[in-house]
Amino acid sequence: MNHEARSPAVTDRRLLDGIGLLASPTEAAQAAQKMLRKRYHWADADEAETLVALGGDGFMLQTLHAMLEEGTPRPVFGMNRGTVGFLMNEWRLDRLQQRIAGAKAIRVTPLMMTATTTDGTVIARPAINEVSLLRETRQTAKIEVSVNGRVVMPELVCDGVLVATPAGSTAYNLSAHGPILPLAAKLLALTPISPFRPRRWGGAILQDDVMIRFRVLDPVNRPVSAVADQFEVREVATVDICLSKGPTMTLLFDPEHALDERIAMEQFAH
Repeated sequence: MNHEARSPAVTDRRLLDGIGLLASPTEAAQAAQKMLRKRYHWADADEAETLVALGGDGFMLQTLHAMLEEGTPRPVFGMNRGTVGFLMNEWRLDRLQQRIAGAKAIRVTPLMMTATTTDGTVIARPAINEVSLLRETRQTAKIEVSVNGRVVMPELVCDGVLVATPAGSTAYNLSAHGPILPLAAKLLALTPISPFRPRRWGGAILQDDVMIRFRVLDPVNRPVSAVADQFEVREVATVDICLSKGPTMTLLFDPEHALDERIAMEQFAH
């Protein structure tokens, strides 16, 4: 990932030239949108060169995925009107032009998940944070793990397993006791979720140019779903994961609140 590009300059006027506004349907985000639309003149979101997104991390992921599907990736400056807001900046009404003009651009490369279900259906979906496999019933999952065509674990018995990007390493991956990856690192985290056998396996850190395959060993009696960020595919037989060959996504941050530094500091959080 390259992280040091700067956002385009924005004029210091109430008219936000080339910048569009999107908001989550939550009450807090809608109230913030009302204030911003009263304060500034905005470009049409569909035609804007840069977007401001109001909401939480979930809304940010929705916004990024919508642009991936449309093939129109644009820089996004998020402001937190949700809960955690790890991918967002602080909410402030004033000096928005200056904040965007001086923002630090962080480029994130998504994963690409290709899931094949038990009936042979193939579904491909990008993931910005992680791809996770999860058991669908009370039965533990049994999963074979391969890296670049080589079986590295013949049978992982677990509640699930995930592959996380550096940007997603502080999300579900961290909750599953996976490692925090520096944003500039060309690495992926392979992390088990409640492993039963091998019980003490803590996962692996892999180069990001690998192809990872999960094969469900008993998909009928022990069904497994695959989730790319917020998109779920049920009853999968195999799941292939690699870096997407499509466009990178650009998130804009206040320099003192940039994502790369916040991820690094998570290593010292109590």
